[in-house]
Amino acid sequence: MKKEKKVTAIVLAGGQGHRMQTAIPKQYLLLEGKPILYYSLMAFEKSQVDEIVLVTGEGEEEYCREEIVNRYGISKAAVIIKGGQERYHSVYAGLKACRDCETVLIHDGARPFLTEEMIERSIEGARKYQACILGMPVKDTIKISDGNGYVEATPERDRVWMVQTPQSFSYSLVYSAYQRLMEEGGQVTDDAMAVERFSGVYVRLLEGSYKNIKITTPEDLLAAEQLIKLYLGQKNCKS
Repeated sequence: MKKEKKVTAIVLAGGQGHRMQTAIPKQYLLLEGKPILYYSLMAFEKSQVDEIVLVTGEGEEEYCREEIVNRYGISKAAVIIKGGQERYHSVYAGLKACRDCETVLIHDGARPFLTEEMIERSIEGARKYQACILGMPVKDTIKISDGNGYVEATPERDRVWMVQTPQSFSYSLVYSAYQRLMEEGGQVTDDAMAVERFSGVYVRLLEGSYKNIKITTPEDLLAAEQLIKLYLGQKNCKS
């Protein structure tokens, strides 16, 4: 049987967490006694991903290595590097650090409710479509502003999705898109946007989970504390 080429996960852990209103970056805050970052790293550790590239804030590389990677036995996190000023700079640094990789998953370290099943579907989706992202249809009606505080349009709700991570790609495709982004300038708010702008490949939407939240504000952390207790309770019931 032909062996599939390497799958790499880039985990972004360089956020400053200003909206969290804490001195500690949000990815290092504790959730049920473990750093938020631990949960997504462990999900990748248990998955079919071959290697993890962990992108941290400047000067936080050794802390992540000793206090998270080594402490919790994240053996796949073989590469730990510093990120850049903006998220897309950090992604590019992570892409350049990938080694002999065919498929790459890019994930925000502040999303702790990643599951192995999401990872598996993301890998399959990237191999089938070249570019895919997790997300969920919105529950509320969305309004488009005209920039002056008035409603300009109301898109059909069943066509509007909340985008999540991981966002998964053929490595060569997304690396080429980011190279062009860096050369030509501009900004992107997620990885799919780079592929949309600099390639002719359509990005496939895959259903993620409403639980796959990003912890950004104190309210998010409160919600995550309730979710993790529910998750651990369900896990204990099955064991």
